[in-house]
Amino acid sequence: MTNFIRTPALLVGAATLIVSHAQLAAADTVVLKATHLFDSVSGKLADHGLVVVTDGVITAMGSEAKIPDKARVIDLGDATLLPGLIDAHVHMSSESSANWYKDQYEALKRFPAEQALYGAHYAKITLEAGITTVRDVGSGDYISLGLRNAIAAGVIPGPRMLIANNAIGATGGHADSDPVPPQTIAPLGPLQGTCNGADECRAAVRYQIKYGANVIKFMPSGGVLSIADSVDEPELTQDEMNAIVSEAHMWKRKVAAHCHGDKAAKMAIQAGVDSIEHGSFLKDDTLMEMKAHHVYLVPTLSAGEWVGSKADQYPPEIAVKARAASAAMSAMFQHAVKIGVPIAMGTDAAVEPHGRNAHEFVLMAKNGMTNAQSLMAGTANGADLLGISAETGTLQVGKSADIIAVPGDALQDITALEHPLFVMKQGTIYRQ
Repeated sequence: MTNFIRTPALLVGAATLIVSHAQLAAADTVVLKATHLFDSVSGKLADHGLVVVTDGVITAMGSEAKIPDKARVIDLGDATLLPGLIDAHVHMSSESSANWYKDQYEALKRFPAEQALYGAHYAKITLEAGITTVRDVGSGDYISLGLRNAIAAGVIPGPRMLIANNAIGATGGHADSDPVPPQTIAPLGPLQGTCNGADECRAAVRYQIKYGANVIKFMPSGGVLSIADSVDEPELTQDEMNAIVSEAHMWKRKVAAHCHGDKAAKMAIQAGVDSIEHGSFLKDDTLMEMKAHHVYLVPTLSAGEWVGSKADQYPPEIAVKARAASAAMSAMFQHAVKIGVPIAMGTDAAVEPHGRNAHEFVLMAKNGMTNAQSLMAGTANGADLLGISAETGTLQVGKSADIIAVPGDALQDITALEHPLFVMKQGTIYRQ
């Protein structure tokens, strides 16, 4: 959906309480209590929610669990405890504004070190919004790589990050730069993710992995916020797609395919891709193929809503694509739900502002999912897609203490996800 522009944002965050692991050492165990607990294994709500956390790991659960003598007890009252949320499609290093032309100017003049500071801000507000894990599916200048590493080292607050580095695509396609004179911006090559022919595409995959990519993202079809390409036509050959996916899988990396177009999605599924991102114009037979091959749909309804509402402010070439994709996306998603396609929550945050990720749950519920299904998409399903189910995605003994709380009964009011009361990631409290 986005072509990775860099844009300033107001450096304003919600008030938070940050408690380090060192501070928690005085009380090795924290006990969380609330009226409800969402079980993302069964998709059901349990009463009398109680979770015991020791050294960043869930050690006991349920109303019958023994509370250690010197534990720190946090009673959240009439609230729902849930696993930390997972957003499977973000671009943490950037953020678009309503002014496309200003965004392009900012992208040209801002240094990577400066942009990384904005990225740190986006990471912080994303975590405070209850998103404890993200899959970053494309950024320039290795900014998301730096964010991932700094967060993992405990230098800055942010969600657990899996990153793609540069998205991979054809010359002139959605992963390439816009068609400005080559004397102004040097043409991109495999190192930056732009490739032609199967051998170059394999090299592009290897470059991303060499520099730390956890996942590979590529562009089988065109995109919305790029000038020169059609939004729904294939931009890579079948041989190129086969090379990208097979190379990534050989290196034990999953592959996310940016696909608005139906034909491109069919080609990506044939290549063995793990997920289709956006999927605006997918037809029922393609959705049924996805179900049969357990290919996840990451719908990014938030981005579709955003670009549709802002279409009048884009250049004409982009506006027509924004209107078409936005108009088609909801109906496609409703069909996917009825067919039973596996779905993981993803927002395309950066197209729309960071920190409003939970609005995606509202849109999924509005377009055919039950509230429980939408919560599963952003917890257990997301962990399955990202390959981290052993670590997070469900509240179970032995898993990482990625835990949030929202007011009231989350299955009765899905909008509660937009207003988290409490956020813990790996045992550290970031919002209370």
